[in-house]
Amino acid sequence: MARLEDIMSRDVFTIEGHTPVSEAAGAMVKGRIGSALVMQGTMLLGIVTERDVLRAAASGTDLRASPVSEWMTRDAQTASPDVDSEEAAQLMLTRGFRHLPVTEGGRVTGIVSLRDVLSARVRRPSG
Repeated sequence: MARLEDIMSRDVFTIEGHTPVSEAAGAMVKGRIGSALVMQGTMLLGIVTERDVLRAAASGTDLRASPVSEWMTRDAQTASPDVDSEEAAQLMLTRGFRHLPVTEGGRVTGIVSLRDVLSARVRRPSG
């Protein structure tokens, strides 16, 4: 079984809570990423995803003035690097989200997507 540390992306896109939604969305499109971790220094405040950006856009809010802190998921679920990818997939499917920050000792060390954990499952040789 793959552990999250084996499949996670260590290159995590982070932003601050005051970042306008439009700026975050532009960076997410440019980087072809589906989420951004909202940080204050080294502290994880939340996560903003494609779905959050769509919710903000649908609200009619001025996305150039609206900060991501108004739209992010606070207290994002996290997992440690030693969590099994299948356990992470089950957690994400059960809780209805597609991005899982990986933390160790209270610090963000990476992120995995549902695609990452399912890809690890598909690549695993059958025995």
